[in-house]
Formats: sequence, structure tokens, C-alpha cells
Amino acid sequence: MASIDVFRAITMLLMIFVNDLWTLRDIPSWLEHVSAAEDGLGLADVVFPAFLFIVGLSIPLAVQYRFSKGDSDATIIKHTLWRGLALIIMGVFHVNLESYSDSAILPKELWEIIITVSFFFIWLDYPKDMAEKKKYFLKGLGVVLLVVMASLYKGGSANQPQWMTTQWWGILGLIGWSYLIGSLIYIFFRNNILVQIAFFVFFISFSAAAHLQALAWLSFIRPYVWLISEGALPAIVMAGIIVTGLYLRTREESNYPRFFILMTASSVLLILFCVVTRPWWGIHKISASPSWVALCIAISILFFIILIRWVDIKQKDGWFSFLKPAGTSTLTCYLLPYLHYSIISWIGISLPMFLRTGMIGILKSILYALAIVALTGILEKKKIKLKL
Repeated sequence: MASIDVFRAITMLLMIFVNDLWTLRDIPSWLEHVSAAEDGLGLADVVFPAFLFIVGLSIPLAVQYRFSKGDSDATIIKHTLWRGLALIIMGVFHVNLESYSDSAILPKELWEIIITVSFFFIWLDYPKDMAEKKKYFLKGLGVVLLVVMASLYKGGSANQPQWMTTQWWGILGLIGWSYLIGSLIYIFFRNNILVQIAFFVFFISFSAAAHLQALAWLSFIRPYVWLISEGALPAIVMAGIIVTGLYLRTREESNYPRFFILMTASSVLLILFCVVTRPWWGIHKISASPSWVALCIAISILFFIILIRWVDIKQKDGWFSFLKPAGTSTLTCYLLPYLHYSIISWIGISLPMFLRTGMIGILKSILYALAIVALTGILEKKKIKLKL
């Protein structure tokens, strides 16, 4: 579905843009993340849930494609588990960058460069005509490098050093766990929309109960078995799965007006839920409040149906062709800034402050995001692309 690829590309462009805002000063606060203590929503608070929603949109298509190839349930489950594990591993390495110690053996920037290069060695989409020995050597080299980097890791302070921990799992780790939950539900229950809706309601209810402290009696099992983000992020993925299921039926029946009405009505209901329940827990990304979840799903649905009209129905996907690499080589696009930031930080290069201030700074970040997408396209043409 071209609309999903375009949605993914736009979201990744925005993710690179908002992730670059930390380099700027004197910019509108609505562009950034809202602080943990503040009740509100900034542009940056919408991007990550939009990407999770897209993960959900993609799951039915990906699983059905594998079924059409003749893959068994066991084969697809195995593939799903490996993909989820890969994202979780990358997420854990990334999240530990936040607590990297200055007293570690390697500079933080070098450690970051090596783990990112390792990711490419391990999960590169190697050409089919490459010799198997060479491919496995490079994959093995990536694994060895990651193991060495993990053994050399030192976090915390000089007085209280610590090794790598899962912490909040990192962005890729959160995506990995949410993807696993959504994918396994879809594999086991296929196109049963009612079951998918039931899981969505369960995840939202679990999140609400957790925020209302109604699950305190289960605290003894929380360190061992618990829903990631207390069900909030899996709920977003399930919403995407449901929307794709309904849209596929719409395409078969060519009844787009009914789909648009249903999606608009669903968004209105989610916004009303957000407004009514906001006094209970506020709109908070950091704590993944139910109001934040509902509002972000509503925004994602509305944006998606606009893209369906322009991309799938009116076939205007050519308008977004310059963003295509961000939608087809998404993980590559996401990881490239980690290399860039660590290299320029290690070398000690920085742009003049006037290029990082106000509207000029915002323009710089927009151009930076576009440059990363363009570089991703160049690498894609050279067969350098990650694939899980």
C-alpha cells in the first residue's frame, strides 16, 4: 500500500527533524516534547506514536504476504521473534548511551560509532550473489563487536559504576516489544476484527487501571511479567492493525465513503475520550497516559485517511517520491544520525550559533532531515540497507 509507505516516510522525516531540535535554541515550544510534569502535547510527542501506528498498519500486509508465499505459522512466528529481538537488542544498546560514563575505557562517541556499525554488519540486507562465507564473516564480526562493546561498557558515575541495563528499553526496544505483541495477536487470530478490538480495549483498560493505581495488587509480578508501557504502546499498534483490516475490506468492496465516515467517527470518539479523561491523568507522553494514546491514535487515523485519498485513490504518490528512501529503508534512515552526531561530536565540530537559532535553526533541521533521507537513498542504490 503506497499510502502506508508515504506515511512511514513522512513520519521518519519528522522523527529525524524533531530529534535534531536539541541542537537548536530559541524555537517555538510546540515543536518540542512537553516536559514530564506538564499536561500537553508538542509535535515531537506525536511522531513516535504515529510510527507505532504505522507498525500496526503494516503487520496484516506483511503477515498475509508471508502466508501467500506458503510460509507456515511456525516459520512466521520464528521470523517475528527474530525481528522483535533485533529491535530490542538495538534499543537496549541505544538506551545505555544515556548513562554512559566519562570514565569508561572508550569515549562515548567511539562506542556509539562501533555499535552502529555493528548493527549494519549484522542486519544488512546482503546481496543474494554475495558469497555465503563473506556474508557470515561480516555478520559474525558484527556480533563480536557488539559483545566486545557490551563488555567494555561502563555507565553511572566513577564512584557508582554500572553495567548495561534495560532501563526504558529505548525507542527501538519499545517498537520491538509492541511489534511482537501486535504481530503474535494477528498471527493467532488473523482477520478477526472483533478479537482485535477486544485486545485494543484490553490494552487501553490496562493502561487506565495502571494510571489509577488499580493494579497495585499485582506489583509482586511486575518485575517479571508486565505489559510494555502498561499496555499503552501495544494499544497504538493494535489500532493500526484494526484500521488496515477495515481498509482492506473497503478496497474489496470499493466503499471508500463508508470507511472515511467510520474512521472520522472513530477519531472523534477517541478525541472525546481524551477530553473526558484528561483530568484524571493528563496528556503525557512520558507516562504514556490513556488520553495521550487516544489523541495520538486519532491524529494518526485522520492523517492516514488524508493520505489514502491523495496517494491510493488519486495516485499522487509521485509527490512524495523524494521521501521514498525514508519509507523503504526506514531503519537505515533512523540509524544514520547516530553515526553523524557521534562523529561530529568526537571531532569537535559544531555549526555557528546563528545557524542553530530560531527560524534559521529550524530551517537547518529541516534541511538536515532531508539530507539524511537523500543519503539513505544513495546508500539504498548501493545496496546498503538494513533489513530485519
